Amino acid sequence: MTLTPPQRRTLSWIVIAVLVMAFIWLLGPVLTPFVIATVLAYALHPAVEALARRRVPRVVAVALIELAVIAAGLAVVLLIVPVMAKELPLLRGQIPLLADRLNHGLSPWLEQYGIHVSLDTASIKDFVLKYLDANLDDWTAKALSSVRIGGSIVLALVGNAFLVPVVLFYLLMDWSQLVQRATALVPPRMHDSVRDFTTECDTTLGQYLRGQLLVMIVMAAYYSIGLTLFGFDLGLPVGTFTGLAVFIPYVGFGIGVFLALLTGLLQFASWYAVVAVAVVYGIGQVIESFFLTPRLVGERIGMNPLTVIFALLAFGQLFGFVGVLIALPVSALLVVAVRRVRAAYLESPLYRG
Repeated sequence: MTLTPPQRRTLSWIVIAVLVMAFIWLLGPVLTPFVIATVLAYALHPAVEALARRRVPRVVAVALIELAVIAAGLAVVLLIVPVMAKELPLLRGQIPLLADRLNHGLSPWLEQYGIHVSLDTASIKDFVLKYLDANLDDWTAKALSSVRIGGSIVLALVGNAFLVPVVLFYLLMDWSQLVQRATALVPPRMHDSVRDFTTECDTTLGQYLRGQLLVMIVMAAYYSIGLTLFGFDLGLPVGTFTGLAVFIPYVGFGIGVFLALLTGLLQFASWYAVVAVAVVYGIGQVIESFFLTPRLVGERIGMNPLTVIFALLAFGQLFGFVGVLIALPVSALLVVAVRRVRAAYLESPLYRG
């Protein structure tokens, strides 16, 4: 069977796409720092260009933006440290008390409905004493043992921590040239269509990434202030973490709710914590979903919640952590592509008959 020129071109592009997917799948662990740096460079290069237009030397502009990002990342890490440092002693003291209260309060209520539940508080206390009452030497020994066992994982994490800023620096320095070189590889006959497609993709991705950044900042401030007003000792770190974690759809918000409930129950040991978290996070979801996201992000990337969850799971299954990183950007490109294919189909003789 002889293929026509359009069919040969289509087959060539399919082969190229398959090779790219195979390349990502095979080299996923190696590509992780480069993918992270590329996503950051795409989101940050407008800030670098803005400083460059104000006659700030490009190397200085890149250094300033990158230092700001590193400082923000370190701040997020330092927010988690006080949470862990304070929650572990609270867990040791409060879990046995919570078990006793559940036995005396919840069990009689459930028995009215024929449900007999009784917590083994002695076993719970033994568990807490065994795993949460270890001294510093025990924890240090376990940590060193873990490092020896999973040395390659630790080495990879440390290597990525140093490699991502280096790759990000060079990408931001040469971003315009890299885009021009990539554009030069497009066949001349396809320049107009590719330019329209990439412009629409850039609008979609830019709206999502930069708008989502504003949503994260606003929600981090809201959750921190809300939890603090309700008397949470760890309202600032937990609220800030929740606001920043909303970048990961649904999963980040769920982790934030869990942390807030945990800290509240350990601090207050009553239904007050549940009510406070429900009020703060319920109002927060209304603010984000009905006011902030429509105004700052618009329709996001045009995908409903089920599609977002499926994209995260599918790309994560296929490509691991790199797949999670590229799931939403690639899905945004696919949304634009499907939108254009649908429009072409509706105008085609196949549809019109």
